[in-house]
Amino acid sequence: MKVDGGIGGFDTAADMAKMQEDQGYDGLWTAETSHNPFYPLLLASQKTEKIQLGTGIAVAFARNPMITAMDANDIQLASKGRHLLGLGSQIKPHIEKRFSMPWSHPAPRMREFVLAMRAIWDSWNNGSKLDFRGDFYSHTLMTPFFNPGPNPYGPPKVFLAAVGEHMTEVAGEVCDGLLVHPFSTERYMKEVTLPALERGLQKAGKSRADLELSYTAFVVTGSDKEAEAAAGMVRNQISFYGSTPAYRGVLELHGWGDLQTELNTLSKQGKWQDMANLITDDILETFAVVAPLDQVADKIVERYGDVIDRTGFYVPISQDPDARGEVIKALQAA
Repeated sequence: MKVDGGIGGFDTAADMAKMQEDQGYDGLWTAETSHNPFYPLLLASQKTEKIQLGTGIAVAFARNPMITAMDANDIQLASKGRHLLGLGSQIKPHIEKRFSMPWSHPAPRMREFVLAMRAIWDSWNNGSKLDFRGDFYSHTLMTPFFNPGPNPYGPPKVFLAAVGEHMTEVAGEVCDGLLVHPFSTERYMKEVTLPALERGLQKAGKSRADLELSYTAFVVTGSDKEAEAAAGMVRNQISFYGSTPAYRGVLELHGWGDLQTELNTLSKQGKWQDMANLITDDILETFAVVAPLDQVADKIVERYGDVIDRTGFYVPISQDPDARGEVIKALQAA
C-alpha cells in the first residue's frame, strides 16, 4: 500500500515536500482551498526527486479542459513525470456562487472534461489534429504557437474524486485513479463504490488492476489530549460533509439519513458546533479509525486493505516523526 502526505501554501511547500519524501511517503497532495493547488506542487517539484505530486483536488468545473491540461502538463514536465492530476466536481452552490461558472449534469460533464483533456494531450504528444466536439466542451483549434509539443514524460495520470455512483463509474471508465472521499465508510466502499467502479471499468474494457484507488482516512489517535483534539476535528469534518445533500447516500446506507437533514438545517444557521455535537461515538468510529498509534496501521489494513491501493491521514497522526515513520512502514508492507 502506498502512503501519501500533503502540503499547503507556498512558504513551506518545498521544504515540507522534501521532509515527507525523506520520511518515506510515496506521494503528497494539495487541496484547492485557500490556494491554487498547482503552485505548491511546482515548488515541491524543484526540491524533490521521487515523491509523486498530486492535486487532491483541483476543481474541474471552475476551469476548462484546455487550461487544466496545460497546468497539469507543466507540473508533469517540472516534476519529471511525477504528477497525479486529481480532479473533483465540487457542488453546485460553490460552482455557481463562488466561481461564477455554470453547473450542469456533473457526471457526464466530468467524463467529457477528462476525454477533452486527453484529446488535447494527444495533439501535443502525438501531433494528432485537435477535433474534440462534445455536449459541454469543444476544442478544435491548436496552432503551433500555442502547442507546447511532446512532453518527454507523457501525460499525467488522472484521478477523480467521487462519492456518488455515477461519478465513480466515470472514474472507472476514463481515469487512472479514484480518490475516495474521506466521507466514506468501509461498508459504503464495498457495497456502493466498488460495484460502481467495476461498471465503469467494464465500459472501457479495463480491469481493477488498471486503476489506483486512494483513500485519505479519518484517524483518531495519540495521547489522551491529542486523541481528544483529533476527535473534535474529525467530528467537525464529518458533520460538515454530512450536511451536503450530495453525500446523503452514505448516511442513508447506515440508517442515518435524517441526520443529513438536521446537519443541513444547522449549517444554514451557521451552528457549526451544534452540528459536531450530533456526531455520536458510533458515527465517529464508523467513519474514522479510532485506535492507539501502534494499532493504526493494522486497523486501516483490517478495514480497507482489500479495497485501497494508497492511503493518507486526514488529521496528522503524530508529531513524532519516528512514530509516524513506523506507521508508514507498516502500511507500505501491507
